[in-house]
Amino acid sequence: MERLFAQFHLDDRLLSMRKRAKEVRDPTTEDDTLAFILQTVESLKPTRILEIGCAEGLTSCAMLLCSDATLTAIELDAVRAQTARENFALFGVLDRVALHEGNAGEILPLLDGEYDLIFLDGPKVQYRRYLSDCKRLLKRGGVLLSDDVLLFGWVSGKNPVPAKRRMLVEHIREYLKMLRDDGELQTEILEIGEGLAVSVKL
Repeated sequence: MERLFAQFHLDDRLLSMRKRAKEVRDPTTEDDTLAFILQTVESLKPTRILEIGCAEGLTSCAMLLCSDATLTAIELDAVRAQTARENFALFGVLDRVALHEGNAGEILPLLDGEYDLIFLDGPKVQYRRYLSDCKRLLKRGGVLLSDDVLLFGWVSGKNPVPAKRRMLVEHIREYLKMLRDDGELQTEILEIGEGLAVSVKL
């Protein structure tokens, strides 16, 4: 993992916290997905970032440590949101973060301005609902990154879908169709992590 992130000079404490989060199965971005996100941050040089579903804020911290951007974060879970605040303070980025605790479906319509980069990593069944606001908030030439859009090969059909996950998979498939059919977005699906949709607003 250290080798993968060497070029980004991330704080060793952050890498250790990511490792611990994975060990206890707490939501955190896959290593190769985070590496792609940070490459995007370095090339795009965003001034404003939006993360939907920030969990404990580890991905947010990584993006902020690799940029001079400000970041708006949304997290539904109160315990994770409090931990995220503590982590923002720990890594010295708290003054660059606006953290909204609550349902993204209710918070997104209240946001304004334009974002250069949006990282969508909230509840997958809500991705379709969030798309119109993500497009509204995304700057022309900006990038929307939607995480976990292939889910263990279920979405692509590579692996059989468990019965209890069929509805979730259908929601994601419909979301990907929305991305591909949208004339304002140019989308590519990358097979990294559990699948990452990269959409550029034209």
